Amino acid sequence: MTTPPEQQPPTNWLRIAPVVLFLGLAAAFAFALRSGDPSKLPSALLGKPAPTVAIPAIEELTDNGKPVPGIDAKDLASGAPVVVNFWASWCAPCVAEHPLLIALKAKASVAILGVNYKDQPSAARRFLGRYGNPFAAVGADTSGRAAIEWGVYGMPETFVLDGKGRIVYKHVGPLTPDALDTKILPAINAARAKNS
Repeated sequence: MTTPPEQQPPTNWLRIAPVVLFLGLAAAFAFALRSGDPSKLPSALLGKPAPTVAIPAIEELTDNGKPVPGIDAKDLASGAPVVVNFWASWCAPCVAEHPLLIALKAKASVAILGVNYKDQPSAARRFLGRYGNPFAAVGADTSGRAAIEWGVYGMPETFVLDGKGRIVYKHVGPLTPDALDTKILPAINAARAKNS
């Protein structure tokens, strides 16, 4: 007795098709994840005014005995270029890039504003006490709201603003000597040239 066509078992290729499809999709996702460069993520804010979220100072943070202020809108549009760096004490790449922020302050004579992301005030103070404080002002983004407004993907991220408070460059990830020399400093110098 023969089985009717609608009750015949599926052929072997129908059994393995889902497995082949899954493996193909997994390979495509793996390739996409490994080939992406997070430093090339676009920012919708480039060329636009920086968010004017007021970011309060880190509790009890002082520099040479003076309280270090938080960040407000006037700090972002002071007439001179400014650099805004999002960082956290728990962020290993932030430790690696910190000497470059100190070098940037000396090389470019630019105000660097730090935004401490979801950190304990004591941990942030310890970090700056240990590695140095390159920041003219440091805000505490305890809720993460400022990072959302700025479109931050992760720690650290660095922005260059022109003197009018517009974002002219965004660097995702830790700064490197090459990025400092070929991206950050040229963006600061171009912003200076437009303001003069």
